[in-house]
Amino acid sequence: MSVRIEVLGGVLLRDHLEGLARLRIEVFRDWPYLYDGSMAYEAEYLRGFSRQPGAVIVAAFDGDALIGASTAAPLLGQAGYVTAPFTASGLPLERFFYFGESVLLPQYRGQGIGVAFFAEREAAARRYGGIETCVFCAVQRASDDPRKPMGATSLEPFWARRGYRRWDGMMCSIVWQEIGGEGEIANNMQFWRKDLHA
Repeated sequence: MSVRIEVLGGVLLRDHLEGLARLRIEVFRDWPYLYDGSMAYEAEYLRGFSRQPGAVIVAAFDGDALIGASTAAPLLGQAGYVTAPFTASGLPLERFFYFGESVLLPQYRGQGIGVAFFAEREAAARRYGGIETCVFCAVQRASDDPRKPMGATSLEPFWARRGYRRWDGMMCSIVWQEIGGEGEIANNMQFWRKDLHA
């Protein structure tokens, strides 16, 4: 299996937004996100993302097929619900780079692609300039949630091996439609961080 990693920005980024939208919908249906997405919403969200200065998609291709992707952009350009805890804490948004989604088809996991996603996004943060810290947020689920599949494993050890640490007290709330739900639900999201110059 030969997978290549490409960093996309500008026109190339916009050329792959539909493929990324389909990946997000497919991968985020699974635990722990349980996201019931639509192409209309994804198109709007990703068009906004693609217009941000400094935004990149790190894409994984198997031949011509987009099989995984990871996004990143300066925190300064993110939605208010993401930046709210930073603003409330008086932190300078321009010093942070925000890692959005990482989505990868199950059959390609465990091959080092996720490691490449983190490395390339950190490189993008360094190229952008003035960035001190990379951050991302992850949904919080109860350990006894009945929807949790047998054998589900946490990604926290993987994030820790990449040098990221849970940022206690830094959380935001993101709303989405869950599978089988009635209406949108606000989900608690825990931030993780890595200081680039530590």
